[in-house]
Amino acid sequence: MTQASVIETKNLSIGYFLRGRRRKVVHDGLDLQLFPGEVTCLLGLNGAGKSTLLRTLCGFQPPLGGEILLMGKPLSEYSQLDFALTVGVVLTEKTNAGGITVYELVSLGRHPYTGFFGQLKKQDRDIIEQSLEKTGIAHKADNYVSELSDGERQKAMIAKALAQQCPIILLDEPTAFLDVTSRIETMVLLHKLAVEQQKAILLSTHDLDLAIQMGDCLWLEEKSRPMNCGTPEDLILSGAFESFFGKKDIVFDSSTGKLNAKAPTRLMGVDGDFLASYWVGNALIRNGYRPSVVKKDQMSIHCISKDYFLLTLPDGSTKEFHDVADLLKAIK
Repeated sequence: MTQASVIETKNLSIGYFLRGRRRKVVHDGLDLQLFPGEVTCLLGLNGAGKSTLLRTLCGFQPPLGGEILLMGKPLSEYSQLDFALTVGVVLTEKTNAGGITVYELVSLGRHPYTGFFGQLKKQDRDIIEQSLEKTGIAHKADNYVSELSDGERQKAMIAKALAQQCPIILLDEPTAFLDVTSRIETMVLLHKLAVEQQKAILLSTHDLDLAIQMGDCLWLEEKSRPMNCGTPEDLILSGAFESFFGKKDIVFDSSTGKLNAKAPTRLMGVDGDFLASYWVGNALIRNGYRPSVVKKDQMSIHCISKDYFLLTLPDGSTKEFHDVADLLKAIK
């Protein structure tokens, strides 16, 4: 049975209205779908329109054309309250709520349910506590937001969105200010929430490695080109990444899923232990070689283990090495 999308756009055009009602189109012809239980990562260079697309999907700015369907209903027909019950939004700007506690910040997610006076009932408090637990920030509930690290603050903002109990969460560069460990923790958390709670999560990011690892679907947005959507693996195998990221002296290596400064031209055969071969290949790329299948009469490296490497020269002779540093010196 085909799963129904929670957000769908039809021939959507995004951008801005200028003076005199002139239009500045950032992207048009967008036919997109967002599904529950999936993390979708929106990738694009600066100026491609990632934030513009997210703000349009949130209703923060009007579309220039086309249609946005939210749970099968036009976005324009949603009241502010109905939208808050359906979509949680986490923006990239650092929150200025330093004078309130983490618990108070997360409790703001219950505002659509508590009415004008905002009185929390037992059910509301239970949901707040569950949201704090699920995001791993419960131990900081009584701390002021100003006392949190960037990673902890991001978890608190995600907990606030969880407390809204909405089926869709949209995040604008949630890992932008985080260190490498916090970036990984945030992406793992979002993927876990999508799977366990069947939420549809859309986030913009510049973090290519994490998007490929943790994204169920990628949206590749580039100026003046159609949006390319699909699983990371399908996009890589189809060559979409090469054309998307391919710039002068910068190439996408489909064998590693990484961007390299330039395309290596010299081939070097590599085989053996999987982990050792991968990292030897990483070192070779950095030094201008392209790892390839081992061939006769070609210099090659056989990775016996993580600390034992055999370098075979074109004449068939071999040399032993016990670390990558010495191996590289010999090749150079």
